[in-house]
Amino acid sequence: MDSKQANNSRLKLMETARELFIAKGVDRVGVREIATNAGVNLSLMNYYFQSKENLLEQIFEDSIKNYGQTLRQILNSHKSIDQKVKEYVYAYIDMLSKDPLIVPFVLSIIHRNAEQAPRLKSVQTLYSTDAFAKQLKQEAEKGNIKPVDPEQFYISMISLILFPFAIKPLVQYRLGLNDEEIALSLQSRKDHIYNMLMASIKA
Repeated sequence: MDSKQANNSRLKLMETARELFIAKGVDRVGVREIATNAGVNLSLMNYYFQSKENLLEQIFEDSIKNYGQTLRQILNSHKSIDQKVKEYVYAYIDMLSKDPLIVPFVLSIIHRNAEQAPRLKSVQTLYSTDAFAKQLKQEAEKGNIKPVDPEQFYISMISLILFPFAIKPLVQYRLGLNDEEIALSLQSRKDHIYNMLMASIKA
């Protein structure tokens, strides 16, 4: 098999796995099913990825590579805290709305390998930055915002963003919403989260 065929087979496996993960859930899909649906020999599947966990991590890495860079650029910019928080919340919710696998991927990777997960470059790109933490401290020292622990503020921010997506089926059932309505409901949280975060640090 030449390099082009090998790359096509690898991409086909990743695309098929992604479709199956969305349809059935990460834990309900096995490597044999992925290989069969992709029309690729199981031995090749094992050769390319060695394990389902490696395949999962590769799909995750590819999924958030660009998103992660965008989020970090927002936090590292020279904009005000107010503008950063708003842009970050909006961009993160847009990312999760466009890619329904990101939250279950993060949870699956962390649960499967709690020690290795924090070291993944993709996970790091989704976390806070030193520049943002420094800015929060400086703005508090100037009296522009309340004194705040940067780590706690960031954890609060991503918790407010991520958790509704993590329990999306429960929220959808509880409120009796169809797929379009739950999508709109999650989008409408942008201003709600932004306002809550800014109110918590307003001087």
